[in-house]
Amino acid sequence: MFELRKRGTVEYFTPAAWDVFPYVTAAFCTRRGGVSTGPYARLNMSGREGEAEVNVNSNWEVVAAAFGLARRHFFRIHQVHGDGILVIDDEAFRTFTSRPPAYDAVIAARPGLALCILTADCVPLLMFDGKKGVIAAVHAGWRGTALGIARRAATLFKERFQSRPADIQVAIGPAIGPCCYEVDDVVHAAMAGHPEQDAAFAPRRTAGKWRFDLRLANRRQLEETGIPVENIQETDLCTSCRREIFFSHRGEAGKTGRLLNFVVWNEGHPG
Repeated sequence: MFELRKRGTVEYFTPAAWDVFPYVTAAFCTRRGGVSTGPYARLNMSGREGEAEVNVNSNWEVVAAAFGLARRHFFRIHQVHGDGILVIDDEAFRTFTSRPPAYDAVIAARPGLALCILTADCVPLLMFDGKKGVIAAVHAGWRGTALGIARRAATLFKERFQSRPADIQVAIGPAIGPCCYEVDDVVHAAMAGHPEQDAAFAPRRTAGKWRFDLRLANRRQLEETGIPVENIQETDLCTSCRREIFFSHRGEAGKTGRLLNFVVWNEGHPG
């Protein structure tokens, strides 16, 4: 179960089951709590969609203050709807602190570093291994899902950090639901060969149209890597249905902001 909570003015969702892990903070922020106006109201975290940069900067400061973090501790990536995954080591951290690198997921074993992704319908996945002190943030649109980005992220946990699947925890946050996500044959064909294809698609009456359950497709990828079902927390909140609290690219015809989703391994806790 995900719970709606508030820090300062920022309202966010977090999996209640993760309360037993005090060393991790995970937040799927809503659009409430910032200074933006118009179609970007209020907590828009991106200037790429036309929002005034001064407002976006103010919103980052609002979030940083609410969670007791310095703004420099938020590590962003430039999302490109692919399957690139950045593993942050010391060299990568020095290289990319001044310019967001082009990836769609980021993994790190660095306390105090908040790994971020921005969404407005795509699936945000936050992950951690409490035994290895590893965290990850993954952005999965239909292209990334078709490329198996969730599966690749879980595999990297195992291969790069020697994580056991039983120790990996995952939270699948608010995203567009199958109730609102109609796609065409291009998307259906892109998922061809994936074991999760049959479960994730439902044909529409119109030929060549499908309802696509993006969250389910990513959940199935994670399960295929051996992560136990009980380790995967998921919300059924649809960003398009609930535009009073979320930004939705499809629901608002592209003129909207971006939601912040992040996970941080809290400093002072063993990892």
